[in-house]
Amino acid sequence: MASGGHDGHLGAVYDARAPEEVAAVYDAWASTYDAEMAKAGYRHPAVGLALLARHLPRGAGPVLDAGCGTGLLGDWLGILGFSPVEGLDLSPGMLEVARAKGSYARLHNLALGRELPFETGQFAAVISTGVFTTGHVGAEGLPELFRITRPGGVIVLTVKTTLWEGGFAAALAQQQAVQTSVQTAVHIVEQTAPYISMPGEKGTVPSLALVLRRL
Repeated sequence: MASGGHDGHLGAVYDARAPEEVAAVYDAWASTYDAEMAKAGYRHPAVGLALLARHLPRGAGPVLDAGCGTGLLGDWLGILGFSPVEGLDLSPGMLEVARAKGSYARLHNLALGRELPFETGQFAAVISTGVFTTGHVGAEGLPELFRITRPGGVIVLTVKTTLWEGGFAAALAQQQAVQTSVQTAVHIVEQTAPYISMPGEKGTVPSLALVLRRL
């Protein structure tokens, strides 16, 4: 049994210890990812989309889907009127699947937790579902997402509770309290109760979802 109580691709993802390893696992998983996650009852995209629609006016854009994977959110964001939508992901294989769906104005092969090649305040909103989790990226990915969101803009995140309790919440609290030329203040405007992101997958640790407002 792989770490986190998961077998197969999901277990391999959680076992990966470097961005390059994570990307390689997702590359191998890309062709069957959508079907496998649908079978597991994957909830993160729907929860994130609902929160974004609650806090961002219809027609707002551009929106960045940070960790877009195969593009599960792309069509839905367009249907709800958010445009244009861009996506980034560390896996070229997942991006190829997303590109074939035709829902994104631009796609970028990038990893969170590093400097991003976007202008400060470029996006009206950033949504990142299923990314802040075991073996992926932690609070080190937050400052750049905050930087590229315009003042008044919205950031929607899902966060594994183990990550949240392991320092993510504390890092976010510090970020909320600071506003300087190099750090951007944000405010939590909504936080869900913990929920299971994959009811069909045994051993899934709960997550929570957040809506942040860029000040």
